[in-house]
Amino acid sequence: MSITGLVIIYVILWWIIFFAILPMDVERHKIAKVEGEDPGSPENPKILKKFIYCTLITTILFSIIYLLMKFEYLNLRNIIE
Repeated sequence: MSITGLVIIYVILWWIIFFAILPMDVERHKIAKVEGEDPGSPENPKILKKFIYCTLITTILFSIIYLLMKFEYLNLRNIIE
């Protein structure tokens, strides 16, 4: 598989995992201080922590997928045909 295909798989996998872990570990006990502010929005969303976790999880999963593709246990061209 080309480098472009591998990058596309990694990015798509990263975004799926990021949106999956985004709502985790969020506390929504906030009093709206500004008019129009949603009281359900998190005070501290911990985005950097989630970014790092997402990157680590994606790298591990991508490595597994890459190895499966390299040793032809997972061949995307055969699946499409």
